[in-house]
Amino acid sequence: MKRRKDDLDRLTEKLLKKHPSLKEEFKKAGQAWDIAFQIYNMRKKAGFTQTQLAKLVHTSQSNIARIESADYKGYTLTTLEKVTEALKARLEIKIVPINTQKYSSH
Repeated sequence: MKRRKDDLDRLTEKLLKKHPSLKEEFKKAGQAWDIAFQIYNMRKKAGFTQTQLAKLVHTSQSNIARIESADYKGYTLTTLEKVTEALKARLEIKIVPINTQKYSSH
């Protein structure tokens, strides 16, 4: 079932029409949002509080809260690996070409 547009969707479309350069920023924000929600949902499913997860990762509760914040983009690969390991999960990162043309070998 397709989700109906809400006021945020309409505002986003309006902003992108007015300022197309924001498209990349919205994309990055969406990625950070996705990571934050994945970690939050996995932590909740595992039955951990932020403090309990922090102890497993050897960090502070405030760092876990920061990682779960949709506007945070300062995590490192090492931190994400520690968090996913503590959540008994696997971290997957994909690099996908933007251009579909094949690369020429030099």
